[in-house]
Amino acid sequence: MVFECFQCGECCAHLGLVHSIEKEYGYYRYRIHNKYTNEDTLVTVDPDKHALFDDKTIFEKIPLACPFFRYQPGSDLAFCTVHHTRPEICRDYQCWRLLILNPRGRRVGKIPHIRSLVSDDPLLNRIWEDCVEHHNEPDDRRWEDAMITTLTRAGYTVRR
Repeated sequence: MVFECFQCGECCAHLGLVHSIEKEYGYYRYRIHNKYTNEDTLVTVDPDKHALFDDKTIFEKIPLACPFFRYQPGSDLAFCTVHHTRPEICRDYQCWRLLILNPRGRRVGKIPHIRSLVSDDPLLNRIWEDCVEHHNEPDDRRWEDAMITTLTRAGYTVRR
């Protein structure tokens, strides 16, 4: 199934620790440096996001954000202002294999690419410990299907 981004911004909120602007070429073109891989990438701010990129107030609230990360004013939607030319590491990123929503549709947990739960929801954590954590299905797809069934029966919605 294709990964669907919900534009929460968790992925980019600390990428200022990874990506830094090394050089500005003008006309919204930059060379950025990945401090972990030592790779440089040329990026261009998407034309429809110039005004969004020019607003730097995000760094008052999230000082470690990627230099190209922004929130749409008046909303909780996050945007990569260089989405079309973003580095390969960003293109490959998927923040979860299963996303878990409570009955009100609020995100309450995620299962990353390893078989573990990331959640502050006490009921979800208890279900994980009692029913899910020790499920020994070796096939990943069948394991995910079993997790979806278990969590759906408990009233959660699960997105792959």
